[in-house]
Amino acid sequence: MSTDDESFHPLGHEWEGELEEMLDETEYDSELGMEMAQDAMRVTKGELSEAEFHEMYHDDVMEEFGVDDRPTEAAYEQAQEEQKGTATRMLEAFEGDGEESRREAMKKMGVGAAAVGLGAWGTVDDGPEADLAAANDGEDHSHEGTQLGMVIDLERCDGCLSCVTACQEENQTDQGVNWMYVLDYREPGQGADPDERGGSRQRLVRPCQHCTDAPCEKVCPTTARHTRDKDGLVLTDYDVCIGCRYCQVACPYGVNYFQWDEPDVSTDEIEEMYSDMDGDHMVDDRDRWVDSRAPRGTMSKCTMCPTRQDGHMGDEYRGTTACEEACPPEAINFGDMNDPDSKPQRYLQNVVQTRAERMVDGQSPNRENVQESYDFLEGDIELLDMEYLEDGDHDEIEAALFIQGELDEDDLTLEDEELRDVIIDILEDDDELGELEEDELESLADALIDGDDSVDNYDTALDAIDAVITTAEDGIQDVVDRYESREITPAEVEESLLILDGEEEPWVSEQGITDEETAQQALEAYAGGEASTFKLLEDIGTSPNVTYVGNEPGPEAEQVDGPVAYDDIGQTDNRKDVLDESTVGDFGVSL
Repeated sequence: MSTDDESFHPLGHEWEGELEEMLDETEYDSELGMEMAQDAMRVTKGELSEAEFHEMYHDDVMEEFGVDDRPTEAAYEQAQEEQKGTATRMLEAFEGDGEESRREAMKKMGVGAAAVGLGAWGTVDDGPEADLAAANDGEDHSHEGTQLGMVIDLERCDGCLSCVTACQEENQTDQGVNWMYVLDYREPGQGADPDERGGSRQRLVRPCQHCTDAPCEKVCPTTARHTRDKDGLVLTDYDVCIGCRYCQVACPYGVNYFQWDEPDVSTDEIEEMYSDMDGDHMVDDRDRWVDSRAPRGTMSKCTMCPTRQDGHMGDEYRGTTACEEACPPEAINFGDMNDPDSKPQRYLQNVVQTRAERMVDGQSPNRENVQESYDFLEGDIELLDMEYLEDGDHDEIEAALFIQGELDEDDLTLEDEELRDVIIDILEDDDELGELEEDELESLADALIDGDDSVDNYDTALDAIDAVITTAEDGIQDVVDRYESREITPAEVEESLLILDGEEEPWVSEQGITDEETAQQALEAYAGGEASTFKLLEDIGTSPNVTYVGNEPGPEAEQVDGPVAYDDIGQTDNRKDVLDESTVGDFGVSL
């Protein structure tokens, strides 16, 4: 609830108003939720200390919820530094709260600290006051261990929504609960329609950002929303969540969902689905229910697959997420953001090189194809010995060489009926012969095999056979011509990658890529130039752990329909329906 003209929420007045209306539908204090969310964001910006925030709202939280599990060891230690006696007052405030004793309160403070991950509070360099949370001791409170997160290449994303589908299928979320959300947008001046001439399509992929300094945690009265200490994942303990929805208000990214009804898929069904794994895909290795869809009356969001990270699905799934695994263009890169050798960090080290490696995989003509083509043209190998020929092409070439008398019957690998069928297929593909009846084609095939030139259309059939060899040889020459031209082929991309990796003379010939400068230019021509990177709302101090490669949406960007509709994949885009009039601005929207 803002008292001035400026909304406290990064997504703007409209979003803030909808959040307040949403809180009004709950049994909890709407005004308290809005005020706590506003001040939680002040904490991430460095305008308010952790200890001040916790103490400021303790009495109100106790009155509203009958419990306040928010004080953490970090806040406790800071309170000691900032003002002697503050910690004592914090402990005294627990006296007589329900059945909590002073000893239990002290213990809870320690447990809460472990649950949210000590030292995970981020720092900021600007704001009205200097990072109050760390000002006293000068220590770096950033997460020093594993911090799981993602690098998402927006320029590789094709909007197929495979990630959305994979997330829903793995977690059994209800329709419209899109933990992974993909939106297309256009900037002003990009044309009336992104698919029309002059238009331009851009998109944003939005999972939970798993912030190092997450405002949603700060407002949770029960520590249901917490950071897992071992890997920095921000999770929700469904057994502890009371569904107050304060986390939804405090989140700057709009990633939270409230489970209104009984879920479509029961816990028994989920357990049965994953009966062959170590665990039930719901409880993590701390025995906390933090994975899969939420039960009725609780909050949920993207989890980044904690049971995968715990090895419950097998060691091969550690370090993976369902969305990353399902992404055809490999736009999602998941791993430890603190490890320079992790998949996401290696992607960032040379975006162009990594893109090229993925784009060229399985493409032709590759280096081996080019080398074989040179060998054939120089007479070093026979046509049938070329390994990159597809099986169908190989069979047709073998049949054609036999009909031409270039291959003895003893050297045939095709059986009699196979040979006849292949020849018929060749004849059917001919424009003129393809009009003949089936029995006429069969007779022609038999005549070609027997060398009987007395049948009708024999010469035309022989020309079709000869064309198989001519086409194959022309294709081989084309591979070499493309390699020697200014076109950047997969072969030259592979050469460039090897050169940049330090391999000596990986080029097939001097006509290819032979130096580092040309190699880098070739990769940029093939995969695009260096792209900018950004983090969503990085300036507000939440320290998000998702880095984007591509262009950040501008303040006037407008959401548009994507190439694949949510309805097309059996999903529902409730947020697009609700926010059709919104923009992506202020980074904005539509999230």
